[in-house]
Amino acid sequence: MKGVTFMNPEFFWLFLLLPVAMVWLLWKRKQQSATLKMSSLKGFQGPGSILPKLKPFLFVFRLLALASLIVAMARPRTVDISNETKTTKGIDIVMAVDVSGSMLAKDLKPNRMEALKKVAAKFVEERPNDRIGLVLYASEAYTKTPVTSDKPLVLEAINSIKYDNVLQDGTGIGMGLATAVNRLKDSKAKSKVIILLTDGVNNAGFIEPETASDIARQYGIKVYTIGIGTNGMAEFPYAIAPNGQFLFRMMQVEIDQELMKSIARKTGGKYFRATSNSKLSEIYESINKLETTEIEELKYYDYDEKFRPLVWLAAGLVLVEIGLRHTVFRSFI
Repeated sequence: MKGVTFMNPEFFWLFLLLPVAMVWLLWKRKQQSATLKMSSLKGFQGPGSILPKLKPFLFVFRLLALASLIVAMARPRTVDISNETKTTKGIDIVMAVDVSGSMLAKDLKPNRMEALKKVAAKFVEERPNDRIGLVLYASEAYTKTPVTSDKPLVLEAINSIKYDNVLQDGTGIGMGLATAVNRLKDSKAKSKVIILLTDGVNNAGFIEPETASDIARQYGIKVYTIGIGTNGMAEFPYAIAPNGQFLFRMMQVEIDQELMKSIARKTGGKYFRATSNSKLSEIYESINKLETTEIEELKYYDYDEKFRPLVWLAAGLVLVEIGLRHTVFRSFI
């Protein structure tokens, strides 16, 4: 009976009537039994038979039949549940990441870029029902990964982010935002979001951040902006040694927070400041909660009714009892 449920368990209260039925059957049997008084039974002595002793137990078949019917009325059944999830409101997200040399600063551990990669990968893993793309920018910008539902591809792209001088050094916030907008402008998703991260001020590129944010607003794209970097001084790379290693020195952290706030406000997003690894992680968790995807879960129930064998069992027990009563035990008083 493992995995069996009962649709009408209230019928189990009928088991309380079985003792009453037992008493009634015993009383009825006595009423139907004839008695014969004789002065002596010596003339009838002979080899004994067990059948007369078994006849009173015929009512057990009837009681078992009643018990089977009660269980059958309780409707035992097993159920096989299958789930199907359907995304009713998907979100397309593009992460625009600053990969200028300043992202190697060590105010986040081990540096800003590595800290970001870890948090961004976790964010992607927690968005299984959304499409995500990746844009990298410094003085220029390019699409690392188009908007896709292929999460392993996005995670691989995030893990491969590094400072490699592919892009000319500098911070073109407008270039990064415009490239991200270009990836989302033709999206048919119900919600379109850009997560724009930088650690500096706009000092490169031929597209102004204000212009890019106006375009984002026209296409209904929400932009969350993140300024990454501690308050005060931080170790920044300023040169490369002959052995290829970066040389660091303490420098003032400069982030154009007013620009980032303006972009977020204009597009209906929000500005965050990440001054530590834990703060950066909290920011992505906050965005994850703000941008929720509506999911419809469909459950299919396949019931397998188990009462029919019990009905057949009850019928069989009654037939056996009637058959024995009118055949084997017919001649016994």
